[in-house]
Order: sequence, then structure tokens, then C-alpha cells
Amino acid sequence: MSSNTPVQQFDISVVGGGMVGAAIALSLSQAGLQVALIEKQAPVEFDPNSAPDLRVSSINLASEAWLSSLGAWQTLQQMRLCPYQRLQAFEQPQSVVTFAAADIKRSHLGHIVENNLLQLALWQQFPANLTLFCPASVATLSQTYDSALLTLDSGEQLESKLVIAADGGNSQLRQLAGIGTNGWQYQQACLVALVNTPYPQQDVTWQQFTPTGPKAFLPLSGQQGSIVWYEDAPRVKQLAALKPEQLTRELLKAFPAQLGEVEVVSSSWFPLARMDANSYYSGRVVLAGDAAHTINPLAGQGVNLGFADAKLLTELINSAHQQQQDIGSAVLLSRYQRKRKPANLLMMSTMDGFYQLFGNDIAPLRNLRQLALTVASRSSMLKTLVARYAVGSE
Repeated sequence: MSSNTPVQQFDISVVGGGMVGAAIALSLSQAGLQVALIEKQAPVEFDPNSAPDLRVSSINLASEAWLSSLGAWQTLQQMRLCPYQRLQAFEQPQSVVTFAAADIKRSHLGHIVENNLLQLALWQQFPANLTLFCPASVATLSQTYDSALLTLDSGEQLESKLVIAADGGNSQLRQLAGIGTNGWQYQQACLVALVNTPYPQQDVTWQQFTPTGPKAFLPLSGQQGSIVWYEDAPRVKQLAALKPEQLTRELLKAFPAQLGEVEVVSSSWFPLARMDANSYYSGRVVLAGDAAHTINPLAGQGVNLGFADAKLLTELINSAHQQQQDIGSAVLLSRYQRKRKPANLLMMSTMDGFYQLFGNDIAPLRNLRQLALTVASRSSMLKTLVARYAVGSE
């Protein structure tokens, strides 16, 4: 690229156009900011005849409300998604605890959505003042006291008051900004499988706790569902290598009878890791979503935490913009960190507590689990609290 090529000016550059990054870019551009979005790969157009994506998320009511305000939820409803009214947890199939939307006078607790469709629904709302660089990636980052300069792999240069890193758990921007992390790899890994079920579309998502790890079922639209199976990493890799009919046999042996005679369509696996960035910002780079934190996906809360980051960050930026204040100031970014870091750490520690409590067969903990589930099943107040927590109410 020649040295006289002009540097392109933006209010904000967002790196990463997945669910969280796309929502941030959309919210800021809708508020009138000049936004650049850098993403390596655009989402594929929706085909109603395509098989559901293996990567799905449980979207709570708080996230749904925000996505509706951005106009994306209404688009997603024209594609594919599955509401659920009940959330069940159990160790033994005869002692199921059910948390229901009716307990908190709601029509549903959340929706199971395909990650790629939610990303696509957000992209389809992008307004004209959002400039998309795709396919593109960042080569270098440099900062001054009042701006950040990104050089893309194409040689193009983008200068902005703030750069938002929403480029995932292995965030390149986080590394370029010099922000360290702490965390660990869990001994378990996670198998996910798309299955055909013998039932009509279901309205319940359930989780069974076993000594080797949780086993969960998430309903999808039509007579399909998503299976989530936690096991020791070597076992998960072994399962993922099986043909669909072989994996079906293993599923039916390992899962409770209420799963029914399912058939595996496809499967994949991923390692589990906990990661927390040491700081959520450095200079004029700020982290959101998985770039800031990754969590044990035990309760499917990861993307809801990311949307909570995105909602607060965009509210702070949009407010500063309206008041003609510096949208990349340390004052603004420290407010964001003060609110979101403790909330995210609390959720991470809560999930780790569940992981320790339910992920072993030590007799005292087994007794404690049974007591906890018994108390929960008999306490309408506790069930209401859990249901409110599940939908994202504070």
C-alpha cells in the first residue's frame, strides 16, 4: 500500500463480527456513530432446508429484549428458533426439579438459537453508516493518547477514538493491546450433537448431573434437539470420532430414558476453558464477550454474559457521544470494567462451584447434592428465584 493512501477515520472500530461484535457495531451505528467492523468471514445466507448448526446458545429474556430493541430478534423469528417454558435439573430421573416460566408469570424462559442465524440476523440490520471490512483481519495496532490506529492485512489503515475487541477467546486484539489473562483448561471436554427426536417440538431443556459430568438436552425447532455431553477429554475425542449410528448407540446407553430413541445427525467437540482478562481495557482498546472472559458452558450463560457486556458498553458510549464527551476515555472504560468484571467473575465462580459439586462421586458431596435438589424441588420461593435468574432478571 502506498504511503500517500489516506488513513480512514471512524468514531469506533469493532474487531470481530460474531454475535457480540455484530450487536455492538449495530447498536453504535444505530446511534449515529461512524463504525468500522472488521471480520474474517461473513455469515452464510439462511436456507430453511439446511440442517441446524451444531453451535447453539440459550438466549435469556434480558438478551432477547435487547436484541429486539436492535431489530435483530424480529428477523431471527422469521428464520428458526425454539422457545422453552421449562428448565429441569436432576441426578436421578425419578427426582426431577422443574423451573417453569409460569412460576414467574412469563410465557417462556428463553430460546435456543443457532449461533450463525443470530449473527446473520444482526448483520441484516446493519445501516449505511456502518463500514464493513470483510474478509479482513488486523495486522498491527498502535495507540496515542487520543486515538488507536489499526492496519489491516490489506494494508488499509483505520483510525478511531476506540477499538472494541470482540474477536473471541483467542483474541488477537487482546494480545496486540498487551492485556494478559488468567485461567485454566478443564479436564473435561464437551461433545455436541444434532439429533432427530421421536417427539414433536419440545418446550423443555434438561440437565442430568452425573459423576463423569453433566448430560443435557436442548430443544430445537421441529423434531430435533441438541445434545451436550461432558466427559473426560480422551473419551469425548473418542466419541466424536464415531459414525452417527455408532454415536447414537453410545448416547442411548449413557443418557436417561427420557431422551427417547434419538438418531444422531452430526456431532463435534470442543475443549473447555476458563479465562478472564487481567483488565478489560488498555488505552483505547476495550474487550467484550469471549475476548474478555470464557466460562464453563454448564448453563449456557456465555453469550448472555457477552450481550450484557455489549449492552452496558454501548449504553455508556452512546451516552458519552450524545453529551459530546470522549467515547474512549479511561473514565468511561473503567466504569464498564467496574460493573462487568465482578458480574462475570461471579458467574464464572458459580459455574465452577456447580462443576465441583456435581462433577464427582465423593459421598459427602453426593449427599449434599441430593439435599440441595430435594430442597429446591420443595421450595416455590427458591424455584422462582432460579427461574428469574435463568431469564436474566436481576
